[in-house]
Amino acid sequence: MSIRIDAAACIGCGRCTEICPGSLILRGADGKARLRDVRDCWGCTSCLKECPVHAIRFYLGADIGGRGSELHTEQQGNILHWIIDLPDGTRRDIPVNQKESNRY
Repeated sequence: MSIRIDAAACIGCGRCTEICPGSLILRGADGKARLRDVRDCWGCTSCLKECPVHAIRFYLGADIGGRGSELHTEQQGNILHWIIDLPDGTRRDIPVNQKESNRY
């Protein structure tokens, strides 16, 4: 499991570099985000939730049942949509109400 950064989609805002708890995302000479080493990624998904243009996606490999899917988030008010793009081109949306997600 790891993230993938689409350099073409990245706008170089730097929000991912600030939020990454392991300081694993750097800005290249072009100002765009890049991952220092894919093996070091913790898989926390903080950067996904912070990226305003969805340039960062979480890769869900076959080893964890993801069959090569990619995950990203989209914010809509209090709802955080976890979007899974499946290899067959279909998409699954898992909406989570952020205000109620941590209620016990």
